[in-house]
Amino acid sequence: MTKHTLGISSFYHDAAAAIISDSNVIAAAQEERFTRKKHDARFPEKSARWCLESVGINLSEVQQVVFYDKPLIKFERLLETYLSYAPNGLRSFIAAMPVWLKEKLYLKSLIKKELANLAGCSKKELPRLFFSEHHFSHAASAFYASPFEEAVVLTLDGVGEWATTTVSIGKGHELDIVKEIHFPHSLGLLYSAFTYYIGFRVNSGEYKVMGLAPYGEPKYKDLILEKLIDLKEDGSFRLNQSYFNYATGLTMVNQKFSDLVQLILL
Repeated sequence: MTKHTLGISSFYHDAAAAIISDSNVIAAAQEERFTRKKHDARFPEKSARWCLESVGINLSEVQQVVFYDKPLIKFERLLETYLSYAPNGLRSFIAAMPVWLKEKLYLKSLIKKELANLAGCSKKELPRLFFSEHHFSHAASAFYASPFEEAVVLTLDGVGEWATTTVSIGKGHELDIVKEIHFPHSLGLLYSAFTYYIGFRVNSGEYKVMGLAPYGEPKYKDLILEKLIDLKEDGSFRLNQSYFNYATGLTMVNQKFSDLVQLILL
């Protein structure tokens, strides 16, 4: 019997859906391709429907649905971060909590509601719903789609639940995360800090910065290594949080960061 898995990503940015059949990706689509809304973050109803139709199955023929992230662990990280920085970050806490208490803590119910609407059935008739760790999802998408039977998989982004950087070992069908660097130390957030500073939108404008990077000169390299990031011999790192505001603030960087960059520009 063919086993189908529907994977979904949504409620953050670039919502998408994919179907895996017997370990092979047989359909995948991004929601913005259908809605024409850049970085559309809503539940990927249209891309999921397209994937199902292109494979020729209904949701009732899917054995499991997998979401790319574990929201409850992410909420734990937010609470622990705010508590560790208290009373700093009160404004950010007040701004973030209503969204979490209204929507994000109830993602399981929200996803099931959307799936029921997609399938035209009750929640009780839906396939099982699983939640994968954020960086494991990244690593799996790289390793399982590769031609390699064995590989070391490195993932780096802003932040998942706690992890910002992971090292995984893949062998056959097995994939295990063996090392992690945790929030707030993140190369992705360092990149987003510069994206924010030069006036682009975080979680969107990074692509523009990447496109512009080849035309620039690495004149900030020494400054970054001296002031912003402590790079260890084993490749691990820590960010100097005195220059950043993203852990509990409403902006990516603070005045100290701006003053540092202005010194170079002068």
